[in-house]
Amino acid sequence: MHLKPLHQQVIAITGASSGIGLLTARKAAAGGARVFLISRNATALEQATRAIEAEGGVAAWHAADVGDRDQLRRAADAVVDRFGRIDSWVNNAGVAIYAPLLETPLDEHERLFRTNYFGVVNGAQVAVPYLAAERGALISVGSIAGDMPSPIMGAYAASKHAIHAFITALRIELKAAGQPVSVTLIKPSGMTTPIAGHAANHQAGEARIPPPPYDPELTANAILHAATHRVRDMTVGGLGRMEVLFAAHFPALFERLAPIVVPFLSDRSRAPTPGNNLDRPGEDGAMRSPTEHGRKASLSLTARLHPAVTWAVLGSAATAAAWHLRRRFR
Repeated sequence: MHLKPLHQQVIAITGASSGIGLLTARKAAAGGARVFLISRNATALEQATRAIEAEGGVAAWHAADVGDRDQLRRAADAVVDRFGRIDSWVNNAGVAIYAPLLETPLDEHERLFRTNYFGVVNGAQVAVPYLAAERGALISVGSIAGDMPSPIMGAYAASKHAIHAFITALRIELKAAGQPVSVTLIKPSGMTTPIAGHAANHQAGEARIPPPPYDPELTANAILHAATHRVRDMTVGGLGRMEVLFAAHFPALFERLAPIVVPFLSDRSRAPTPGNNLDRPGEDGAMRSPTEHGRKASLSLTARLHPAVTWAVLGSAATAAAWHLRRRFR
């Protein structure tokens, strides 16, 4: 199964008014795709669409809550009404809570799952029929937190773990049914988006991105790679990938060490972040955190996106090393 090149695609993105979603939309449009932005914040969507159009891109938008299937269905129909089809659908919308699990208000926990998990479920149910017609791609943004939960962000991690299970089962079912849809799970490490500032924060200080932080453009690159290349999953961030492997192979030790991360999730020198976008849109429009900066490069992601170049570089390095050793031991 071959996916269309980016410049021939219509790409719909949820959570597109800020962070990873907005970055992905702008990069996709710059690459020639027609993009359709979806989130709850109509004002931010309109501004983002105008910015894309000002740069020569083609974009449209529709305000919808991903946790409401009827709203999201209307958004999917709006994509087809505007552009005629959907080639790639990106389930990206997400919210976070910073609180110990037993102190997390139940209504907040449920609302987080309504957005993070059921947003993916709803997105799949409304988009797959359109994607199957175009032999397209369903791309969902999970997290390494789904593989290695941390304290204070347990509710967020649980929702991402649920997404992983749902996407895996969906891929199996679609393949068994002969449905021509590429199904990908993107698993970012901590990304310096505005998500911490938007989160429901029950800590004493400003919420912070879990370490090690990376720049969100890396995740946008992974998403667009998945839109044009059939791939099962992609972890973004080599250090995060190492953490996941450590947690998988040494679970008892990981659980003993995991509390070490807690002080890094809050900056007590700053007032608690006032945002809480569980039930209402946040102050969107920003692609990156105003206070945190992430690593701009990930060698493991580069190797995944450009395997031929990577093997060529490794081959050249091996040849050079062999030549050097040969001269040395003559």
